Formats: sequence, C-alpha cells, structure tokens
Amino acid sequence: MKTFLDKDFLLNTKTAERLYHEHASKMPIIDYHCHLDPKMVADDYRFKSITELWLGGDHYKWRALRSNGIDEHYITGNASDWEKFEKWAETMPYCMRNPLYHWTHLELRTAFGIDKILKPETARAIYDECNEKLQQPGFTARGFMRRYNVELVCTTDDPADTLEHHLHYASEAEGGAARMLPTWRPDKAMAIENPKAYADYLGRLSKAADTSISDYKGLVDALQKRHDYFATLGCRLSDHGLSEFYAEDYTDSEIERIFGTVLAAGARGETAMPVSLDDMKKFKTAILLDLARMDARDGWTQQFHYGVIRNSNTRMMQSIGPDTGFDSIGEWNCAEAMARFFDRLEMEDMLPRTILYPINPNAFYMIGTMIGNFQKGPVKGKIQFGSGWWFNDQKYGIEEQLNALSMLGLLSRFVGMLTDSRSFLSYPRHEYFRRLLCDMLGKDIERGELPESELPFIGQMVEDICYNNAKNYFQF
Repeated sequence: MKTFLDKDFLLNTKTAERLYHEHASKMPIIDYHCHLDPKMVADDYRFKSITELWLGGDHYKWRALRSNGIDEHYITGNASDWEKFEKWAETMPYCMRNPLYHWTHLELRTAFGIDKILKPETARAIYDECNEKLQQPGFTARGFMRRYNVELVCTTDDPADTLEHHLHYASEAEGGAARMLPTWRPDKAMAIENPKAYADYLGRLSKAADTSISDYKGLVDALQKRHDYFATLGCRLSDHGLSEFYAEDYTDSEIERIFGTVLAAGARGETAMPVSLDDMKKFKTAILLDLARMDARDGWTQQFHYGVIRNSNTRMMQSIGPDTGFDSIGEWNCAEAMARFFDRLEMEDMLPRTILYPINPNAFYMIGTMIGNFQKGPVKGKIQFGSGWWFNDQKYGIEEQLNALSMLGLLSRFVGMLTDSRSFLSYPRHEYFRRLLCDMLGKDIERGELPESELPFIGQMVEDICYNNAKNYFQF
C-alpha cells in the first residue's frame, strides 16, 4: 500500500517516477492564465490569516462547504477567520475523492511544510502554525511565487483597466522575480444584454482610451487604442469568456444600427436588451472578429473559455454577487459556429494563435478534431486544445483531455497547464498536472505502447509540455 501523498504520489510506475523527478519537477512555472490580483503582487501582500489566503474568493471550496450543509455565514458571511477555517476543517474529511482533498494537502505540504491530515482534531494546530508562518519573511504574495519557481504570470485585465499595478511592479520588482504581464479580457465590451450597465462601461472605456464612443467604429477605435497600450506592457494574450460561439452574417450598417439602439436604451437607463436575439448574435460575431484581427496583427494568442452557465442561483446572485460558486457546465452545440468563425478569419489570413477550453468534457473529441482544421506552419501547434478547465482540472478531467489530445493531435506540442485561479496557493495544480502527465507516459512505456529506447526524447517532451512549449508559443 502506498503512503498518502508521498514523493511518488500519482506515479504508479518506476518510469513515471523517473520522468517526474528527473524532468517535470525541475521545470519553472509559466502561469499564462490566472486571476491573481495584480495589486497584491505589486504590494507583495502579506495575508492576515490562512483563512484569507485559502478561503477568500475560492468558490471551489465554497461549493464544497455548501454541499456539506455549512451555513453561508461561515462561507461568505461575517464569521471570524477561525470559525470559517474550522468549518473547512470540518468539511475536509467529506471531500475524499474530490480534488479539493488532494489540493488542500498538497498546499499544506508544499507551502507550509505541514504533513498533518486536515480534520477537526488537527484544525487548531494547523491554523495556528499556518498563521505563525504567514508572519515570517517569504510568506507573502511574491514569496509564494518564488517558493513555487514561478517565472511568469499573466493576469486577467479589462481594456479599461489602468494597469497601474503592472507598471509599478515592473518598475521596482527585484532581479530574478517573476514577471507579471496583463491579459486582455474584453468581455464587457460585448455585453449589450444590459444597456444601462453597457453605457456605464463604455464611459469607463472612453475615459481610458481618451476618445469618444458614439458609434461602433468609435468602439473599435477605442479598443484598438487600449490594445496598443496593453502591448506596450508586454501583453501577449487575449481571453474571452463565452457561453457559445457566434458566426452570423451581418452588414456594417446592421452593426451600427444595433449599437445605436443599445446606446439609446442605455441613455434612457434601460436594463432589458433592446434588440433581438439574432441582432445580439450578429453584434457579438462582429466584435469578436474585430478583436481577433487586432490579436492577429500584434501576434497575440486568443483564448476562448466557453460553455458555462453562470450565476444560476438568482437569490444568491442578488445577495452576494457573481463568481461565488453558482456556475455549471452548459450544453450548447458550438461546433458549427466555431468552425465558421475560425474559417472566416482563416479566409482573411487573420486567424491568430488560438487556445480552446471547453468546459463540457463531451466536447473534448470535437475540439481535438477542430484544432486540426486550422493548424498552419511555421507555428507548431498554432491552434491548441487547452488544459482541463474549471470543473475538469482534476485527475480524470486532466487525463481525459490529455487522452483526447493525444489521440487526435500532437500531445508533444501542447502548451500545458495553467492555474486559472485567484489563489497564491494554486501552483501545486501544476505539480498535480505534471505527475498525471508522467504517470500516463510511464504506463505507456511499461506496457510496451511507447518504446523504452526513446525515453530521452520522451523526457524532453515532458519538459516541453511543462515549460518550453509555452515559452516558445507565446513568444514571451
């Protein structure tokens, strides 16, 4: 019987152990998509307690707490830090086989050197030890990045954001510190469903771009100015959070009409979408195409995280807001629209490097075949099947994504794992991914499905997937 979370955790063959310890474990981390707070990085934020660091904003844990019958007072409410931590420790034993059980204990071990199992009997000792260490040098936002050998992070930033914290960090970060680059996330520029909120957003965007926005052309011009500014700070990626893909036919005059209708409704303070569903889809098609063209001209990579049903619980949305753990996997048939969207860009020779992250695992084989339609040299793996995202960044989801990519594309050209997290303790997810990757390849070799004679090449492939491919692909 193997010991829980030993040095060969998730590694089930001697070859897997060799691949991980000799190749994967030594590679730095490029976290090319995350939701870390740039201000915390710039300020080298010191957390007041393990509760703030671990449970603040972590909707994975919040969902588990709710499933265990914990009152919201101890989750997002005003309970003390100790009370919230105590409820998490109470929930932990019931998380067995949930990835949170693995992640929690990996984080305790790698960040704090704590080997205890978290449960009610150990909660106070672990809480006190973590809080004591959080007061020591090196247990800060930047300190955790150093601890996990993070070379670069790409945050998620709105076109209207000032990026002041990126500027501050770049100006004074010590030598050898991780780089922090912005990522362009223009979702709000597309969100015409609520005209009043959209008008408020356009006011922010207009101010940031120092230009007026009175028509669709003005919107694109403002976005281009901000796109140019992001590029000056090293931005190499855009990111789009979509429910589905859009590929409607439209005319320029139609888009101007739709935009004008939304502007007028926003000026009147209306909150209901004033155009038809067909018009909404035409508008989103037009702006996504224009944004993709910007990325293509600048050599950026566009990312699409799609297929989520967000904020399903209206009462909780009204009570505590979005991004609080009330989202789920959606079931849209996006294949045809996705193919048309990429084909239109390809016909113009304006299709950028692209990464696709489906949240529904039923789409894994569709994505595995879709990316093959638009590969184009000299870029290796120009269109990428992104790592298991959100509900899929766990053992079986990661393995299923790796298998689908392996069967239908080139695993060797994969750009690897990311955290997609708001937590400075999420970097063990890279370790988790690397161990599963090595376990998969190690089993293939020991079953005779891959040649043992090619172990040096396979070791290099592991290093590439963990680090080199991302560094080369994004041209950091």
